Amino acid sequence: MIFVIGSGLKVGNLLLMLCCWVVSVIFMSWFINGELMDAKIGFLGDGAKILLNLWKKITGNSCKIQHHYYQYIGTKRVRKSWWWKLLVIWVVLWTLVSLWVFWYMSSQAMEKRKETLARMCDKRARMLQDQFNVSMNHVQAMSILISTFHHGKSPSSIDQGTFARYTERTAFERPLTSGVAYAVRVLHSERERFEKQQGWTIKRMPEQTPVHKDEYNTEALEPSPITEEYAPVIFAQDTISHVVSIDMLSGEEDRDNVLRARASGKGVLTAPFRLLKSNRLGVILTFAVYKTDLPSNATPNERIQATDGYLGGVFHIESLVEKLLQQLASKQTILVNVYDTTNSLHPISMYGSNVSDDGLQHVSTLNFGDPFRKHEMRCRFKQNPPWPWLAISTSIGILVIALLVGHIFHATMNRIAKVEDDYHEMEKLKKRAEAADVAKSQFLATVSHEIRTPMNGVLGMLHMLMDTDLDVTQQDYVGTAQASGKALVSLINEVLDQAKIESGKLELEAVQFDLRAILDDVLSLFSGKSQEKGVELAVYIFDKVPETLIGDPGRFRQIIINLVGNSIKFTEKGHIFVTVHLAEEVMESIEVETESSSKNTLSGFPVADNRQSWARFRTYSQDRHACSLLSSSSDVINVIVSVEDTGSGIPIEAQSRIFTPFMQVGPSISRIHGGTGIGLSISKSLVCLMNGEIGFASIPKIGSTFTFTAVFTTACSNTSELKNHQINTQSSSISSEFRGMTALIVDPRTVRAKVSRYHIQRLGIHVEVVPDLNQGFSRIGSGNTVIDTVLIEQEVWDKDFALSTVFVDKLRKLDRGVPLKLFILTNSVSYTRSNSATSGVYTPTIIMKPLRSSMLAASLQRAMGVGNRVNGRNGELPGLSVRCLLLQRKILVVDDNNVNLRVAAGALKKYGADVVCADGGKKAISLLKPPHNFDACFMDIQMPEMDGFEATKIIRDMEHEINDRTQHGELSVEAYENVHDWHVPILAMTADVIQATHEECLKCGMDGYVSKPFEAEQLYREVSRFFHSVADQNP
Repeated sequence: MIFVIGSGLKVGNLLLMLCCWVVSVIFMSWFINGELMDAKIGFLGDGAKILLNLWKKITGNSCKIQHHYYQYIGTKRVRKSWWWKLLVIWVVLWTLVSLWVFWYMSSQAMEKRKETLARMCDKRARMLQDQFNVSMNHVQAMSILISTFHHGKSPSSIDQGTFARYTERTAFERPLTSGVAYAVRVLHSERERFEKQQGWTIKRMPEQTPVHKDEYNTEALEPSPITEEYAPVIFAQDTISHVVSIDMLSGEEDRDNVLRARASGKGVLTAPFRLLKSNRLGVILTFAVYKTDLPSNATPNERIQATDGYLGGVFHIESLVEKLLQQLASKQTILVNVYDTTNSLHPISMYGSNVSDDGLQHVSTLNFGDPFRKHEMRCRFKQNPPWPWLAISTSIGILVIALLVGHIFHATMNRIAKVEDDYHEMEKLKKRAEAADVAKSQFLATVSHEIRTPMNGVLGMLHMLMDTDLDVTQQDYVGTAQASGKALVSLINEVLDQAKIESGKLELEAVQFDLRAILDDVLSLFSGKSQEKGVELAVYIFDKVPETLIGDPGRFRQIIINLVGNSIKFTEKGHIFVTVHLAEEVMESIEVETESSSKNTLSGFPVADNRQSWARFRTYSQDRHACSLLSSSSDVINVIVSVEDTGSGIPIEAQSRIFTPFMQVGPSISRIHGGTGIGLSISKSLVCLMNGEIGFASIPKIGSTFTFTAVFTTACSNTSELKNHQINTQSSSISSEFRGMTALIVDPRTVRAKVSRYHIQRLGIHVEVVPDLNQGFSRIGSGNTVIDTVLIEQEVWDKDFALSTVFVDKLRKLDRGVPLKLFILTNSVSYTRSNSATSGVYTPTIIMKPLRSSMLAASLQRAMGVGNRVNGRNGELPGLSVRCLLLQRKILVVDDNNVNLRVAAGALKKYGADVVCADGGKKAISLLKPPHNFDACFMDIQMPEMDGFEATKIIRDMEHEINDRTQHGELSVEAYENVHDWHVPILAMTADVIQATHEECLKCGMDGYVSKPFEAEQLYREVSRFFHSVADQNP
């Protein structure tokens, strides 16, 4: 198990090294491309900043890194043949690596096998050696016993029977001996006496050992030849009793063994030989028996002289080693061989087979106590080693992984090459598309300029024609022509807006504007159409919505106009209701506008639930509190606007494409109502630019509700300042005659009554509401509050003519010093019944809807006898305001078109300006070279020879040079009319609404921008930045 775990860890280490190598290759490729060069230079100086930059590079510039990486390894820098060579090198390299891994793991397994074999072999050798030492010590002890009880006693205490019994009983103490025998030393002079004493003749050791032990007969042995001394065996263990009477000195091996034993005083071993009678391989351990008085430091000669006999232990090697191995383990996994290696060239096998094995083998040295003899135990496994499956699987796995990586690498290179080719192709297509987009923009700009330039002349001349004496028919013709021209200009503007949105060139302004004034302007714009259709048009703005915001009022107004215009177009009866409130109030808005019941709508007709129109907004579907968190910030206002109508609705099948450019709801709708189908698309794009969302809910034959959000900023820094600003702004626009007045509204519909209350309260009038005339008269007659004005809905007035007459009669009978003012609110121009209902001071005054503060103020002023006062905030800017600014101003108009010159000059002269015309940029430069007496310059941009931008740059350079020279004293101020800083206001005047942007005008030195044809409001806004009115200058 440990071996498997260790091998697994090694494999994991190799895979980790592979992953690190791949990462290092990618990192180095990034480094080579220069992405980290700057970071490497400043790393020690500013480590945190470098880490941040690295993170930004990794997250923000991943596409750029990938592009550089592709360029570095792409087909342009390294040819395709090199990729094939690298792939072949990769495969060969990892093939070698897998072979090395196989060799390494196989060698590790072999080392483990060697260690296991050595441990087992050393254990067996140690046990055999220990057991032999035990037997040898016991044999040596027996030699002392014989010396003491046989030679030291007279008569001897030991005979053959005693020796045999003793050795048999103590055989367990000699586990490796097969028998013990004692041979006495007999000199030749003592032979005859010894043989008579023993009763047998000293026999000679046979030279050849019989093959079968049954053939062995001691009596048949020859007597020992005559020598100086003999060593016949007199005592022997029963197992080897056949050696009694045999002279040990007559055998060559035994003689050498006996002589070495008595000379050394230690136990000595014979070489392995075949034992008598048993014919088995064995060795004899011999100890010399000395006289008891032999000193321990005796010399060899003294030992020889003191020798009494020789004690030998017979070891049957094969059976003894086999018995030992069986005691060690029942199932042997290794093979053991024991050798006598005294002669290293010809070792003698003592145990085991003599079959040579060139495989794995371990040798353990054996020490049997005889320094002359050397023995070894050689071990090997019984079975061949198993296949190294772990090494094989690991190496194959690494090779497979390498091949897969190579395949991925190859596929990646092919993919990169394809992506690079596609990228270059896309770059070409992108350039073509950009060129086509530029060409389209240029075409649209040119077409716009070429169309708007003559349209400017047409509309300008028509406007000038309207100031002449015309009869009714002529005025109708001129008005129709003006309306058609404005419709054409509006269509051109929509197409150009769509083009700018598609090209991403549409940008929003950030100016301060009055939200309520914009909604009043929209009401004024559509009041005529709504009155002609008899459709009620109304606006309600919640109190929490700030009056002054910062954003793009023009684009916001454009969205409202598009939505209300569509509602006017598709609504034949009922109402169109515009509500504005904060996004945080979306769940708390007035109950009447979130109900589809006919009793709780503006006109009584059922409507589409406006909650469904914002149900899919991310702000409300993900987190209902997101809007409140956004609106609660210090300067961010999230406004939500709903436009509700009771028109024909949108068919279910057409609702999915309602915001698609140039898509109509259906062919029949297009034929009936007309239109280009891009208004909603433009509105959606503008809403997105305002960080908002737009949605709708529509029910066919019931109506539609469009809702959008827009994010603005407040014009005041805190809430209290904002509140004071609103109060001051409202107070400045309210006539003092209305302060302290109380008005009574008679209207059974809560929504409509709330709208009327909203507009009347804007004038500072206290408002009370009752549902019918009876309650109205009761409220008037109670006397708790003096009612100054009564406003009655046409629906209530016409419901019961008799009741209306009675109501007027009751008003006459009231004792009031000042007559009560009576008004009827209607939304139809054909309404005339009220004139015949009553007469006298209580004849009601008609107020046409839609209601707005300027119209209400004018109606109340007329009823009070004050007269109609102009409120410039809610109506169009009067020509008198512009006239006060331009009166007696000398203005240069530069345009290459004679018609445009006449139109511009006529428009400016209308306001009292002294106009000088120039037909080119060069002439304008000569006229505006200081000193001159021009107060301003209106310059066209697109002109031949020299356009307005170039002419303006030259004029600014001239002024800058003269100003510098005057400040340094090079020129006298008197020569330049005592003007220290020459800078004539230059306003761009062009029909090009794409290229002539405000930023380009400022870049070349212009001070503003006026589009053609002139609009009084835009003209007034631009020139008021440079001029003061004559009344202000001459109080």
